[in-house]
Amino acid sequence: MTSSYGPQGHRGLQALRGRAAIVTGATRGIGRAVARELSEAGALVCVTARDGDAVRRTAGELGGVGLAGSVADPDHLREVTELTLREFGRIDIVVNNAATNQPFGPLMEADPHAWREAFTVNVEAALRLVQCAWRAWMGEHGGAVVNVCTEGAGHVGPGVGAYGTSKAALLHLTGQLAGELAPRVRVNSVSPGLVRTEMARFVWEPGERDVAAGLPLGRIGEPEDVARAVAWLASDAAQWVTGADLLVDGGTRVRAASTSAPYAVHERLRSQAPPEAGGQAPGHR
Repeated sequence: MTSSYGPQGHRGLQALRGRAAIVTGATRGIGRAVARELSEAGALVCVTARDGDAVRRTAGELGGVGLAGSVADPDHLREVTELTLREFGRIDIVVNNAATNQPFGPLMEADPHAWREAFTVNVEAALRLVQCAWRAWMGEHGGAVVNVCTEGAGHVGPGVGAYGTSKAALLHLTGQLAGELAPRVRVNSVSPGLVRTEMARFVWEPGERDVAAGLPLGRIGEPEDVARAVAWLASDAAQWVTGADLLVDGGTRVRAASTSAPYAVHERLRSQAPPEAGGQAPGHR
């Protein structure tokens, strides 16, 4: 098997040619960048998100297919799988990207329904979609799964207890599935730091310069930074990688050796709240 990579790699623009991918939360931010990266690498892409117009527009731009719905709905995940198999005849790649950052705030004030929704969207949906893909295609033919976690899953932070805890569970799920589905299916995760997305706008927009200055690489992330990592893990270039978590965080975890300044992200989390605070609808990165 030859080594390959995504569209920015040395192996050319069609590293994933002929393969089929499902990307959740694919109409904006990281998910949209991932869908585009996989498409440019030659993959056929099925996108899903809640906004029907955005799904149709994104699928059209990528020459793929799409289905609107919530990943919290097991029937939707089954329908997405069936659509992909019907249209493309195969399912080689699953990218679990859809997520919610609710409930935001102290855990002692967390609404039980919102807490359960966080785990349904951020953890259970990933498992259910992989189950669907495994039963429909991957169990017999193999494939690659990439879960989008977060750098914050490795430590605590103000206001993001539910989000961080659910993503830590997703990180564990990644390793568990990697062991159970080997050798046919590789399962890995990507853990972004602060990325320029709508979901994280309340953190980076009030003082992007200060946040960026506190990172060793001097800038916050772009969705494309994460997308390239996802494409690599989905490609044959990573064919001997499973159960791994790839940090794409601009050096967030090593910043203590670079600067003694307070972590500006935590300062933003203490003073700001996402616009959806108090709501319970899942968001997309």
